[in-house]
Amino acid sequence: MGEFADKLAAEKLYYQRAYLGSLLPNYVKSGNLGKYYQTLTDFNFLMAKIQHPEFGLQALIDDFNLVDDSEALTHPEYNSEKVKALNLIQAALWKSADILTLDKTQLAEQLLGRLLYFNIPAIQGMAEVAKQWKAAPWLRPLTSCLTPPGRGLLRTLKGHSSSVYAVVFTADGKRAISGSYDNTLKVWDLTTGE
Repeated sequence: MGEFADKLAAEKLYYQRAYLGSLLPNYVKSGNLGKYYQTLTDFNFLMAKIQHPEFGLQALIDDFNLVDDSEALTHPEYNSEKVKALNLIQAALWKSADILTLDKTQLAEQLLGRLLYFNIPAIQGMAEVAKQWKAAPWLRPLTSCLTPPGRGLLRTLKGHSSSVYAVVFTADGKRAISGSYDNTLKVWDLTTGE
């Protein structure tokens, strides 16, 4: 683990919960979007949030929605490259959700495999930290070899016990309704996957 993760792991569970749960909302409330951006592009923070038993992947994905893109672009510490970086990281997490739910330690592989293609300083910096994260031998992607954000599958939704034969999206794009040969209809929240 990295230095950040080691320090956080040494703290009591209530401190970890308070830190990981309130840090980003506090940055947004205080208008410190520079720190908000820096934290969401810090691989060690992403890993700590995903691995914490009370948070996990969906809580991290939700952290990217604390600031609206249009609000961020009007802030003096932000630019379109920073907004693009955050959107790409969030989309890569969405694409990797089914894998990361099964094995949280795959974060480095998923981010490297999906984001190495993008020549954005924050993403490249995060990739450098991710490359050093694992101590044991591992299969590290050297190039962007997984489907990048913005292409193909957005998210895997699991819940039907038979083939799905119909899917429709609501007009606002926030929900989907699926019909299956298991004789059920399911309404999905596309933000959370529930």
